[in-house]
Amino acid sequence: MASFEEKIRLLEEEIRKTKINKATESHVGRIKAKIARLKREQQEKVMGGSGGKGDGYDVKKGGDSSVALIGLPSVGKSTLLNQLTGQHISEVGSYKFTTLQAIPGVMHYEGASIQIIDLPGIISGASKGKGRGKQVLGVSRNSDLILIILDVFKAKDHLKLILDELFYVGIRTNESPPDIIITKTMKGGIGISSLKLLTHITEKTIKTIMQEYRFLNADITIRTDLTVEQLIDTLEGNRVYIPAIYLVNKIDLATPEKLDLIRELVPQAVFISAENNDNVEELRSIIFEQLKLIKVYLKPHGGEIDYDEPLIIQLGSTIGDVCDKLHRNFRDEFRFARVWGASVKHPGQKAMLHHKLVDEDVLTIIRSSR
Repeated sequence: MASFEEKIRLLEEEIRKTKINKATESHVGRIKAKIARLKREQQEKVMGGSGGKGDGYDVKKGGDSSVALIGLPSVGKSTLLNQLTGQHISEVGSYKFTTLQAIPGVMHYEGASIQIIDLPGIISGASKGKGRGKQVLGVSRNSDLILIILDVFKAKDHLKLILDELFYVGIRTNESPPDIIITKTMKGGIGISSLKLLTHITEKTIKTIMQEYRFLNADITIRTDLTVEQLIDTLEGNRVYIPAIYLVNKIDLATPEKLDLIRELVPQAVFISAENNDNVEELRSIIFEQLKLIKVYLKPHGGEIDYDEPLIIQLGSTIGDVCDKLHRNFRDEFRFARVWGASVKHPGQKAMLHHKLVDEDVLTIIRSSR
């Protein structure tokens, strides 16, 4: 019986040999769906094997957000962790694979406690279980932000390798989930309602891919210029969408001409020297901004506002989310809240659990007495 890799290779070869046009795009869409399903089955087999947790990889999320450091061996992840946290947490060496397990530290910034996780160097084939790949990628899937660290002399090649490995395990970096809703129905076939002009996919291709996933009757509402890959991602349902920052490290070792070339190849990258602490403080600010963290000041009922220790929450969080973060019983005991700040029309406005808070709001939670 052919292996997963052999089946995938044959299907990818079929796509390469197919001339893409209106007559063949539906067929190609079906093949891409088959490849996605095979990759998922392969991943389930890889991730389901022994060693998925434990061995130093069962990292509990901590702090206000979690950030994963990913890079090839010897790119400076451990040095960067030590600089970001201001502590000597992770061992640093000039040889490969100094870090052999996930090592968490905490970066304190603007009142936030941000967990930074130094992960072992990733290698080609990590998503298929090579090296410690499945553990590294497993931790990455649970993070709120990924820092992709690149060696200044191999930045472009390293970036492609890492993005390919992340993509293979369903991690979509710097993307938003496609705005599409699929509702199963009892009859009527596949009904498609698109609120945008579809320039990348036809209704015939949509129906073909849906059939590949055993959807015979469903209503689909599309609010974006959908692609084949986005439809497959939605149907797979196991994708995670995580922001990423590209870091080019060891800039102190490169010439100005080399740095200019890398800026052209990876224009969105942040350039640092972890060894010399160059631009690391700027990176701390960028991390905080990318995590979209906001400060909310708590005011006890009848008391003073606590400006010294603000509560750090994610942008878009509700009062209900704050209740959950403060105590497991707060939501059940909640009566109403009072809010001062930009999220309300007038100071001290009464608000309920679904109310979304914004930066520097002041919040009082009124609970039922027991």
